[in-house]
Amino acid sequence: MSKCKKELSERDRERLLIRRASGANASQLAHMEKMLQETKGLMEKKTETDSESKVCGDTMVSDLEQKVQRSKRDRRNSLHRTQLLESQMKTVRGELVGTLDHLQELRNILRRSQQKTEEREAAMQKLAAGLR
Repeated sequence: MSKCKKELSERDRERLLIRRASGANASQLAHMEKMLQETKGLMEKKTETDSESKVCGDTMVSDLEQKVQRSKRDRRNSLHRTQLLESQMKTVRGELVGTLDHLQELRNILRRSQQKTEEREAAMQKLAAGLR
């Protein structure tokens, strides 16, 4: 039982870490998108047509776009992993409830058996006392 609780708490911790990472990725993504827009704005405002400068700017924009796409992909993966862990945790909880119910049934059966055994022993003692 404690192993299951430990497993659940480990999964809870892992899910929390993924959610935190997901939140951090979202904020990083927003920051990168802002930087991308600012960079694009600077590129549009720039009146120089220096090809070397333009290539460098295009490379920066391309790099930022790639980082944004990577962050979006990481966020989707984190959300998917979180959903998967939550689903697994629900399954484990359901199994634990079933196991707990079964254990309670077995405990009740054991108590009834012990009670019947005690009653039979008492009856046998009475019989033995009567035969003496």
